Amino acid sequence: MKRTLLTLTLCGLTLIAKSQNASVEKSTFGIQSGVLGVWAYNEAKLSNAFALRTEIGFDFGIWETTFYDDYNSPFLLTPVIVLEPRFYYNLKKRSENSKRTDGNSGDFIAIKAGYHSDLFVLFNGDNAPIVSDFSIIPTWGIRRNIGEHFNYEAGLGVGFSHTFAKRAGYEKDKSEMELNMHLRIGYRF
Repeated sequence: MKRTLLTLTLCGLTLIAKSQNASVEKSTFGIQSGVLGVWAYNEAKLSNAFALRTEIGFDFGIWETTFYDDYNSPFLLTPVIVLEPRFYYNLKKRSENSKRTDGNSGDFIAIKAGYHSDLFVLFNGDNAPIVSDFSIIPTWGIRRNIGEHFNYEAGLGVGFSHTFAKRAGYEKDKSEMELNMHLRIGYRF
């Protein structure tokens, strides 16, 4: 009788554990660094597969454009604000295959909306005029965990960018296609 009760209890616990839905985390906060910047982010759960990522940080800029032809130092560090809804489309499959989904570890499709501010800039030795821009870029990416708190993320997308050059004293604004490629390593709190 004791064996039967123990067996049924263990089977019941297994069914309960398997019946949990794979879902994005309610809220996750961390910092990330990559080749071209450093950022702090928060992802808030909207539904089981959707999260809203808000991000603030600094993008490194190296330019060779008409806006900066008269300046010697081709390096800027500009503030960026990003709002990015993400759809994590394979969390259920990862969970069924006993792969980690904590910290929103999975594949995602996102629409990245970013704004580079012209309020201030770091490492602007030539006092080049700052040109702010706004971009909307559909992006595909992955995030994976390394240990308990570390993760890495990679993404690729092509979208639209609008540069507000008139504000900086140039003749006209500029709109163009923009590429988003990122490879980041981060720490999740």
